[in-house]
Amino acid sequence: MYRSTWMEVNLDAIMENVRRIRRICGKKFIAVLKADAYGCGDIQVARAVLEAGADMLAVSSLDEAMMLRNEGYQGELLILGSTDPADCSVMVKNNISATAYSMQWIEEVSKHECDGFKVHLKVDTGMNRIGFHDLAELKQAKQLLLDSRCDLEGIFTHFACAESSREMTDRQYLKFAEAVKAMNYPFRWIHCDNSAATISFRDPLSNACRVGISLYGISDVPADLLPAISLYTKIFMTKTVPAGQTISYGATYTTSSDKIIATVPIGYADGFIRANQGRKVWADGVYPEIVGRVCMDQCMLKMPEYRPEGTTVEIFGSHIRIEDMAKDLNTIPYEIICLISGRVTRRYILHGKAVGEENERLKRSEFDAR
Repeated sequence: MYRSTWMEVNLDAIMENVRRIRRICGKKFIAVLKADAYGCGDIQVARAVLEAGADMLAVSSLDEAMMLRNEGYQGELLILGSTDPADCSVMVKNNISATAYSMQWIEEVSKHECDGFKVHLKVDTGMNRIGFHDLAELKQAKQLLLDSRCDLEGIFTHFACAESSREMTDRQYLKFAEAVKAMNYPFRWIHCDNSAATISFRDPLSNACRVGISLYGISDVPADLLPAISLYTKIFMTKTVPAGQTISYGATYTTSSDKIIATVPIGYADGFIRANQGRKVWADGVYPEIVGRVCMDQCMLKMPEYRPEGTTVEIFGSHIRIEDMAKDLNTIPYEIICLISGRVTRRYILHGKAVGEENERLKRSEFDAR
């Protein structure tokens, strides 16, 4: 790592969270590793969740699925989002399951050689994103898939408000149960519970849960989970700025008296957005405020006490919960971690010690010899 800004991913905590959630739900476990495992590193997190007992991995696209295959994962793998029907042969060859979400998609798939193509039917019970609303159309979709010799292995839906509305969740579940009953088919995978529902909702129908954000100890409902990700940087310059001086672009902050100002190498190009101005971070027992506009690569901290260059600064972690940071920014933890850019090094903790670092920018070598 050449730059003192990094995200720490605790694989021990992720594995323990999988075990705890499996004990709660008692079902097969689908670990959702979309967007490079929410920016935490797909194959590193995949190995951890599989060791802890996950039965299937799920991603958002064929690109993401092939990344896992290319990294050596050969187990059960489901694409939750859209795919090009013309790529069904690629998915068959690589043993990748796809989501059937519309008649148009299925009709296009049926034009290709799709013998053994593993498919999960998506039922839209109120999310109004993708999937089948109408039972008659769903039955038609099922029959066309079977006639095309696809392997209809699963059926699922997605709850819109599992963390906030039991009434809507119940309503969606009843629609899903009606659809599954109407199919009268021995699906090997029946799943509807996302992270929040897996922890707080009990149903007798599904035989698998889908867990994404809670792998990292983040939950919108009360749960005994371990925080697994933290974001850090280090002070690289400290100075005293006299009264009446402005800080950063736009001169949006003026010192009212002599202030200790520390500069750290993290900015909006790292996913640390400008809305963080005015928030507090943690640095060796004190909570400095981010003053002036966050720059592309740096930001400035008003230190309540002097801290030397090289002091570690926690953006979120054991002293600043990511859930609290999300509330401050009027967003959700998902967005915060997915925004953390590829130039931020990921440092992995396993068996209580650092076991490696990954930085996707340092892997790019196509221009090295030019």
